[in-house]
Amino acid sequence: MSDQVPSRFSGGVDLSTLAAAAQQQQQQQAAPAHQHPAPGGGAGVVVIDVTDGTVQSEVLERSLQTLVVVAFWADQVPESLQVRDVLQRLAAEANGAWVLAKADVLQNQQLAAALQLQALPAVVALAEGRPLDLLQGPQTEQALRQWIGRITQAAGLDVAQPVDPELAAAENHMVEGNLDAAEAAYDKYLKNHPASAEAEAGLAQVRMLRRVGALPEDAVAVADANPDDIDKALAAADLQLLSGQAEAAYDRLIALVAKNFGDDRERVRKRLVELFTVAGVDDPAVAKARRKLSAVLF
Repeated sequence: MSDQVPSRFSGGVDLSTLAAAAQQQQQQQAAPAHQHPAPGGGAGVVVIDVTDGTVQSEVLERSLQTLVVVAFWADQVPESLQVRDVLQRLAAEANGAWVLAKADVLQNQQLAAALQLQALPAVVALAEGRPLDLLQGPQTEQALRQWIGRITQAAGLDVAQPVDPELAAAENHMVEGNLDAAEAAYDKYLKNHPASAEAEAGLAQVRMLRRVGALPEDAVAVADANPDDIDKALAAADLQLLSGQAEAAYDRLIALVAKNFGDDRERVRKRLVELFTVAGVDDPAVAKARRKLSAVLF
């Protein structure tokens, strides 16, 4: 794990004073934190409720052994309750791979002050007794899933990321060839999770598979023989992407963008962007093709 604390904590987060205060408070009131064990009888703790009096043992010391994610909430901030509840579900899915500490700000004022929180919702990840990263403001479930993935990786944890059951069902429909059901499932998911890159990619793949299913096997050869025919080029690019020739598919369409204007150019550009979505933004071939497309357009 990196020794660098993110810049948002660069002002110097000193948790030692907080730890000393917590130890003193624990001695005075000895109030145990509420712990929720892993479902299914697992031994690992999944979710805990903490106060300033228990933060030493339940957050700081625990973070020496595992990743602890602290979700600050308040009844007066509904968004913080939503983030807390989503994280509780994700912690249960992770089955003890990391621990969620739920912190009511009214009972955790010292911890909130030590971490320099400025707004709710607020979520802080800690490992080895120090903060790794901070999220503030409302968050979608997808954003929280992605953040947890990055944090577990930064903490050096080999945590299998839970698969969203709705996305898994949509993908199963697609694998089974039930494209109508897959498309409906992805559409429904996107209505509830409009920022889901996985659902957008799945939907784009379903549409591509539907188009490819109606193509002749020689679609690429036909397009090669008619290089200015947009319909044939679009068909060939679909087939090439599906057969693992992504760069050739992108280059074919970029060449058409370069030689066309107006509605024809926009039609090809939109299909190219859709193929980028199928592959995913992290694909090196997509990054390379985007640079080529920008050079043509601008």
